[in-house]
Order: sequence, then C-alpha cells, then structure tokens
Amino acid sequence: MAALWMMPCRAQTNQAAADPANKVTAQGASLKLISDSFAFTEGPSADRQGNVFFTDQPNDRIVRWDAGSGVLSDWLKPSGRSNGTYFDHQGNLLTCADENNQLWSITPSGEITVLIKQVRDKQLNGPNDLWIRPDGGIYFTDPLYPRDYWERSPAMQQDGQHVYFLPKGSSKPIQVTQDLQQPNGLIGTPDGKKLYVADIRGRKTYVYQIQEDGQLKNAQLFCEMGSDGMTIDKEGNIYLTGRGVSVFNPAGEQIEHIPVPSGWTANVTFGGSQRNLLFITASQSVYTLEMRTRGVDPL
Repeated sequence: MAALWMMPCRAQTNQAAADPANKVTAQGASLKLISDSFAFTEGPSADRQGNVFFTDQPNDRIVRWDAGSGVLSDWLKPSGRSNGTYFDHQGNLLTCADENNQLWSITPSGEITVLIKQVRDKQLNGPNDLWIRPDGGIYFTDPLYPRDYWERSPAMQQDGQHVYFLPKGSSKPIQVTQDLQQPNGLIGTPDGKKLYVADIRGRKTYVYQIQEDGQLKNAQLFCEMGSDGMTIDKEGNIYLTGRGVSVFNPAGEQIEHIPVPSGWTANVTFGGSQRNLLFITASQSVYTLEMRTRGVDPL
C-alpha cells in the first residue's frame, strides 16, 4: 500500500497560466451546451469512434452522445446507478455500479458481467471512478457517499476510503492506498507508469509511480486541489473538475481555468472523431469545448 510523501507542490505561477502557448483550448472556442435536461451527469468516456457515454445517476441511465450527429440517446436503463466509466481493449464499458456497490463490464450489446461484488468478504463503500492501465489491470476509487436508494446501511463498509487495483483476469482487488481521506477521480498516463489520484476531501491531488504488480510507490503531492472526475491529454496535462475545469501541466503548474456555468462540474473526457472535443458533465448539463490539444488514444 502506498504511503504519502508530502512533497511541496510545484509553483502554480501566474506566468505559466498567462502564457498563450500554454492554453489548451482552441483559439476563439467557447462552451457549447449540448443539453441541460438531466438530473446529475457524471462518468463520461469515449469509445474508439469518439462517441461519448455518460451517466445520469439519479435517473439510473447511461446516455450516448453520437460524435457524428450530436444526437443524445439512452443506451442503458436501468444501469445499476452507474457513476464513473471507462472503455477496455475489447470495447466493453466498465462502470462503477453504485446501486449494489459493484464493478460492471457491459458489452456493446448491453450484456452485463459483474466483475467485483465484495472486498475482504464485505461490500465496497461505493465504487466511484476507474482507470484501466495498458495491460488491462483496473484501478478504482471507493469513497463513501451515502445514497438514498441503498438498501444497505449507509455506514462505512470497509476500514477506510481507498484506491484498489484489480489485476487482469482476477476477481480479487488489492488495496493500494491507506491514508487518503476521500479518493474520488483518478487517471493514469498512457504508458501505464503514473497514476494521478484526487483526494477530494483533502483538497489535494497526488501522483504515484505504478509498479508491475499494481502497487503504488513514491507518492508526491501534485497540486493543492482536489477533484471529482479527471482526464489527461496527449501533452500530459491533467484536467481537474469541481468549480469549472482547472488544467495543470505535468509539473503541477496551473496553466488554464475553464469556467463552466453550472453549480458543479463533475467530470470530463475527450471525445469526437478527432478526440479534440472536451466533453464536460456539469450538474444537469453537458457541454463540449473545442481544444487545441487532443485526448490520449483509446485502449
């Protein structure tokens, strides 16, 4: 299990944020509202064609945004109260199915396989977000956010709020953090060497070195900001959410802030056929924003 090394965050200089060369949004681009007809949007992920799938958890559905037409359609309902999502190598959509605190794999035709039901013979607190490393291993966060639709006790089920790793082909997750207050969003680098984890209650984001066995080492404080969901672009910039979208370069310097006119920005990903549209889930709304950068290539 990883222990935190409290290394000071690198300076988030005004110069870095002000330099036009650092801007990640396309010149002259502005937010485009796709729809504001949802209860609470979360968990966007793009498939290989750039179509984005996101969750509307209170309405228990996964919605598909078509990259070609821009049309929205219900893809799966009910969806196990899915929250965070991520596509695997086979094109299956993995989801944090919060209704029964499980991890699901959903085929393109909608067939569901439950990957995880319990850890240490107990229910999880409530899987929230996940990332799949290049070899197929899965990292996921397990914070506690009591839900009014749970039939179980709202109390903590595990001995804390942790990050877990599920090796490819295994059904037994390994706990890989021990001292985060409330891990939420996470994202890894496409080479599978680093994992960024947001401690939303601690208002900090950390970066870890990923070991071959899935363990995390050499935790360093990346920035003094927590996050709900998060993503990464091809330049290695990290996108944190909450009050809009805050973008940090790999050195931990904030280089841009994208205001979003909603009470809370929950998550973000890159979509579209060129993977140059930032897709933003924000409370009752979803937005797109044309970017200078592109998202990383799909698995």
